[in-house]
Amino acid sequence: MKKLLLAFGLAFAMGAAQGQSDKPNVVLIYVDDLGYGDLSCYGATKISTPHLDRLAAQGIRFTNGHSSSATCTPSRYALMTGQYPWRQSGTGILPGDAALIIPTDRTTLPKVFKHAGYKTGIVGKWHLGIGDAVEKAWNGELKPGPNETGFDYSFIFPATADRVPTVFVRNHKVVALDPADPIAVSYKEKIGNEPTGLENPELLKLKATPNHGHNNTIVNGIGRIGYMTGGKLARWTDEEMPMTFLQEAKDFIKASSKAPFFLFYALTEPHVPRMPSTIFKGKSGLGLRGDAILQLDWAVGEIMNQLEASGVDKNTIVIFSSDNGPVLDDGYLDGAVTQLNGHTPWGPLRGGKYSALEAGTRVPFIVSWPGKIKPAVSDALVCQIDLIASFSKLLNQPVPANDAKDSEDVISALMGQSEKGRSLLVQQGITQLTVVKDGWKYIGPHKGPANTNPKLTNIETGNSMQPQLYHLTVDLGEKNNLAARHPEKVKELAALLESIKAQGK
Repeated sequence: MKKLLLAFGLAFAMGAAQGQSDKPNVVLIYVDDLGYGDLSCYGATKISTPHLDRLAAQGIRFTNGHSSSATCTPSRYALMTGQYPWRQSGTGILPGDAALIIPTDRTTLPKVFKHAGYKTGIVGKWHLGIGDAVEKAWNGELKPGPNETGFDYSFIFPATADRVPTVFVRNHKVVALDPADPIAVSYKEKIGNEPTGLENPELLKLKATPNHGHNNTIVNGIGRIGYMTGGKLARWTDEEMPMTFLQEAKDFIKASSKAPFFLFYALTEPHVPRMPSTIFKGKSGLGLRGDAILQLDWAVGEIMNQLEASGVDKNTIVIFSSDNGPVLDDGYLDGAVTQLNGHTPWGPLRGGKYSALEAGTRVPFIVSWPGKIKPAVSDALVCQIDLIASFSKLLNQPVPANDAKDSEDVISALMGQSEKGRSLLVQQGITQLTVVKDGWKYIGPHKGPANTNPKLTNIETGNSMQPQLYHLTVDLGEKNNLAARHPEKVKELAALLESIKAQGK
């Protein structure tokens, strides 16, 4: 009887589903470096995020929602492919000139929607590589890239805002490129004669933290990672770049409102360099990082307004999440540390970006579908890696047996029809893997510093030469290591982790 009711609930959630117009649109809003405690709907008291609070109030706010990894490229790889990124070499944090790491012959999240008759688009940060090699024709066609992985339309920047090239790419072309001023990029050595943060610090409007690498080519008064020359007309400014992405996202929604669409809207906030638009500067009282969070919250409100204006808000699933946990000083002196003012971006958790501890991957995770998903708070274990299997089930689009092997169908949890999500999850820090099963978390012995660097990012890594075991159900802050008291559980989870790792060989 329970299974029958669940099936009925999912069928109701899909509506009649007789034609393409009855399929729900899906907008995936994916932000960068936002922590579990950065939103007021997740308990923040020093900052207010009213638009995301409204989204959470009308949908499901997950308290145990995760990215796959504690850094950006791996999390995006997992979301796109349904595969743990550590199974594939070359999925670490990519430079701006990297080749595409998503296999074009495999099932991806946008391809699931495309095969179901959806128009698909990505707007914002990509950071999964472009082209077949590092050496690429920035002044010609840039492919393979997002379009070859399942997106009908793409408007992106190649990597991150702190890495060159600082240009927009629409489909296969750099936007506003002047043929007389060709672009060249290098991550090996300086090219051209443009000022760098190392040689010309007096030209910087945002000072860099030493030893982070943000002292190469200066663009818009900010030192970047990597060297770039040319393309001056095509270069964006940090203050207008998020507004451009927002307008592109709104335009995609308007142009696609007559047929089902999937939009992957990947914001750069609050990743460094934090240089929000002028109307948000100084507004949070928490430095430029806080201002960037206010900007991203406003952008979410603008997307919700656009859905309503286009008449599709009642038939659109909105998913909001972050690619990994928070970091304060990640390369620039922007007030994130000195103006924290009691704000706790990690909430009740330990760790943050780069960490194997819980704040590395446990992030805000909200799913809304007005009138179809009943508002709730859920502690179901869900992960972004599961979106492929879940939407494959919702849209009746089977995934080939060899694709998306690590993705699990948790659509009933995402739709609020069940309080059960995954039973286990492998989490990836920057240097190690952990496993969580039925509320128990195991971190194996691992060499390396216990802190990323107290003078720089200052984040606990989770590294220890002793095994660590935490019962997250009662110890969310990972304060009490129970490994010595439960050696049988340590042995069980260590064996389980090795078994999961071996499955990918």
